[in-house]
Amino acid sequence: MAERISQDNFDTKILQAEGVAVADFYSDSCVPCKRISPLLADLEEAHDNVYVGKVNIAYDRDLAEKYQVASTPTLIFFKNGAEVKRLHGIVKKAELEEAVAEAAEK
Repeated sequence: MAERISQDNFDTKILQAEGVAVADFYSDSCVPCKRISPLLADLEEAHDNVYVGKVNIAYDRDLAEKYQVASTPTLIFFKNGAEVKRLHGIVKKAELEEAVAEAAEK
């Protein structure tokens, strides 16, 4: 299951991750965020090269502002410390798989 990350460990967990790292920007009151959470857990479990970290925008506003997150859920896919893909709102499993494949190719 995805772990909660913060400003303190974002660089280590996301930007320095091996493989594809997904930053899941969410809020506790966001129903779509809760709906995609199991999909993200499945994604991380199915791929050895994928790490998912959850960023709560209520506690880490600086990160949300830095990455220009205007709504939740926002999923930002990183490879080698660089953003390679971004998804907003409710997404399907196929969209997540496609985004991981695209990010892995970068």
